[in-house]
Amino acid sequence: MKKDVVIVGAGPAGIFTALEMIKNNSKKSIVIVEKGAPIEKRHCPKSKTQKCVSCKPYCHITTGFSGAGAFSDGKLSLSYEVGGDLPQLIGSERAQQLIDYTDKIYLDFGADEHIEGIGNTEEVRKIRTRAIKAGLKLVDCPIRHLGTEKAQELYQRIEEYLLANGVEIMFGYECRDIILDGNTCKGVIIEKGGETQTIYADANVIATGRRGADWLEKICAEHSIAHQPGTVDIGVRVEVRSEIMEKVNEVLYESKLIGHPAPFKNKVRTFCQNPGGFVSQENYDNDLAVVNGHSYKELKSENTNLAILCSHNFSEPFNEPISYAQKIGELTNMLASGKILVQRFGDILDGKRTWQNELAESNIKPTLPDAVAGDITAAMPYRAMINIINFIKAMDEVVPGFASYETLLYSPELKFYSNRIKMDEHLRTNVNGLHCLGDSSGWTRGLMMASVMGVIMGRELSE
Repeated sequence: MKKDVVIVGAGPAGIFTALEMIKNNSKKSIVIVEKGAPIEKRHCPKSKTQKCVSCKPYCHITTGFSGAGAFSDGKLSLSYEVGGDLPQLIGSERAQQLIDYTDKIYLDFGADEHIEGIGNTEEVRKIRTRAIKAGLKLVDCPIRHLGTEKAQELYQRIEEYLLANGVEIMFGYECRDIILDGNTCKGVIIEKGGETQTIYADANVIATGRRGADWLEKICAEHSIAHQPGTVDIGVRVEVRSEIMEKVNEVLYESKLIGHPAPFKNKVRTFCQNPGGFVSQENYDNDLAVVNGHSYKELKSENTNLAILCSHNFSEPFNEPISYAQKIGELTNMLASGKILVQRFGDILDGKRTWQNELAESNIKPTLPDAVAGDITAAMPYRAMINIINFIKAMDEVVPGFASYETLLYSPELKFYSNRIKMDEHLRTNVNGLHCLGDSSGWTRGLMMASVMGVIMGRELSE
């Protein structure tokens, strides 16, 4: 097969590359290769079974058209200060302009016009004051909340639009390798059902998301694509009763707080806050189970969940942060027999495991019904655990009751975007004809910034 442009991965970065090319009236032929299913065929059986059944060959929550975006809570961060390091590459002013432009595209496809986290200036000031006293930084960020079910509807409209405008999407195909001729990428090798196929293209865009970060890292090493180990995030998903978070939820919707707790001074931050949300499980190809969270527009729980993530950087002699995080996840999964582990914060401080009957008697009922009560400290590294404990104590000064005995901690919460591909502002790598986008590139974190990177790529390829 010969195409002008091949895009590996139908997540936000890949989708918006094709979308922007169409909007720029590009006549180039485009094919998107996606290992998962079209969005209308993505269904997680857990809603019926009440437990993860480890779907094969891949998890429907993380794989398929729109990537994990269709099954996340669907939050679009509307500030350049949130969502990764892309502003370092293209400049903060340009990044904000592109966010505003990309946001309008989401609105065109049906995103909710309401923006969370704006106004309430006096209440925000009070929260910021408490954060400063606790040694934390509050990052203001307007949020457009799609909602899990609404995000699926929106991305389905985008899928239909791409198909109607001549974009070919090959579902069920996995990229195995790229084709190099000297220092030029000539195409990709894909596989489905044991049969391989070659796609030759002038422009080759790799946008495999967090799920494909370790694969891209191997490709970079094998083909001398300039890159460097970046940051990996290791942490927990915290769940509290929504009454505890009521004021913050009302004023900010998502409280983005950053700290550097003693004694290690590592960066620790909150991420992906879900008022009235549900804790969820995602499975990776190597059977690694990780925890996440999402929230619907209509369906609400009595709880609020959010991630607390510790940033880890490695240089020498060890420089494989993704493998490091995976090992922590594997050890945690081992303790929970392949499931997600959950423990009460008070039990961690008391040095004891949590038992299932204790969860049943608590004020906070876990929204992940098949999570296994146990001891996450038996798997979590000491440095990360101390960071998490001290950050939660600081959070309690901002949100009284956050560090209560019954607060639930789920593990492992891992973010794989550590491989930073070296590129210029035109998203060109050191290999001609090869571009790397989105979370797998190490430059973005989340739906909006990955979409913005796709817009940039679409414009570059339209010229």
